[in-house]
Amino acid sequence: VRRLAQRSVDWSSPHFKSNPELSAAVSSFRAWAASAESMAEKYSAPPTPIDFASAKSSVRDKTLIDNLEAFYTSSSPDAEVYEWSADEKAAKLEQIEEAKGRLAFTQEMIEETDAELDFMKTNRVGRDTSVSDMKEAYPDVAEETEKELEERKWFKDAIQ
Repeated sequence: VRRLAQRSVDWSSPHFKSNPELSAAVSSFRAWAASAESMAEKYSAPPTPIDFASAKSSVRDKTLIDNLEAFYTSSSPDAEVYEWSADEKAAKLEQIEEAKGRLAFTQEMIEETDAELDFMKTNRVGRDTSVSDMKEAYPDVAEETEKELEERKWFKDAIQ
């Protein structure tokens, strides 16, 4: 898990450090991934056998150790398998779909913002810009200004 995450994500990116809340969440996730990987490595091999002989030499009641050894050798519990419930799986899939929807909305907003920035750069107002050029480039501002002039609201935006 950790090797895959390190390969595909640049954790040192300024994006992850720009927001303290995001930075804390990223650090928490990386710590969780590291602990999950270490536990997977730790428990991937079967446990080492118990040395009952050394335990018998250090304990007064040898029958206790004999009983524990007999129980240990006779017992073979089934492996515990976790199964993801259908409700939890459905909830996670719903969260993924919601995230995809938010991602699509964000991408759309980025495209619109880029288009607006390009428009504003091409229609930059400066000393050479005439009022008619400005009215042509920004009709909503021109309309609002004309309406304010007609209604004699000279200082509408300056004084409340």
